[in-house]
Amino acid sequence: MSEIFEGYERQYCELSANLSRKCTAALALDREQKKQKISEIRAGLEDAESLIRKMDMEARNLQPNVKAVLLAKLREYKSDLNNLKTEVKRIGSGNLNAAARDELLEAGMANSLTASADQRSRLMMTTERLNQSGDRIKDSRRTMLETEELGVSILQDLHQQRQSLLHAHDTLHGVDDNIGKSKRVLTAMSRRINKNKWIIGAIIAVLVVVISLILYFKLK
Repeated sequence: MSEIFEGYERQYCELSANLSRKCTAALALDREQKKQKISEIRAGLEDAESLIRKMDMEARNLQPNVKAVLLAKLREYKSDLNNLKTEVKRIGSGNLNAAARDELLEAGMANSLTASADQRSRLMMTTERLNQSGDRIKDSRRTMLETEELGVSILQDLHQQRQSLLHAHDTLHGVDDNIGKSKRVLTAMSRRINKNKWIIGAIIAVLVVVISLILYFKLK
C-alpha cells in the first residue's frame, strides 16, 4: 500500500474524529459561540475534502488490485464526510428542539466514540505496518552492511592478488635479466672455445709441418 495514501488517511481519521467532537460540543453552546464553532467545523470539512481528493488521486495511480481496495475505503470516508456535513447543517439551522438536541448529543457522542475507536484501529494498523516497514528497513540495512563488508573483503583479496602478481612480475623480470646475463656469458664462452680450437688447430698444423721437415731432412 502507498505510504503517501496512508499518510493522508491518518490525517483524515484524526480530522474526522476532531470534527465529530466539535459537532457534539457545538450543541451545548449559545448562538454566537455556536456560529464560531460551526465556522471552525466548516473549515475542517474543507480540509477533509482536500485530503479525500488527494487520497483519490493517489489511489488511482496505483496497481488495479490495490486501487480497488483503496477506492472502497474512500467511499466510506466520503460517506462519513457527508454525514458530518449533514450534522453541521442540522446544528446550524437553529431549529432543533430539546429532544432533537438530546438525540444529536447522544448520536454525536456515539459517533465520536465510534470515530475514536475506528481511528485507534486504523492508527494501530498503520503503526503495525510502519513497524513492519521498519523491520524490513533494518533487514535491508543489515544486508547492505553485510554486502559492504563482503565487498571490502573482496577488494582486499583483489589488492593482495594484485600485489602477488606484481611481485611475480618483478620476479619474472629478474629471471629474464639473469637468463639474459647467462646467455651473454655462454655466448662469450662459446666464442672463446672456438677461438681456442682455431689456436690449437694452428699449433697442431705447425707441429705437423715441423715434424715433417725434420723427418724429411733426416731421411735424406
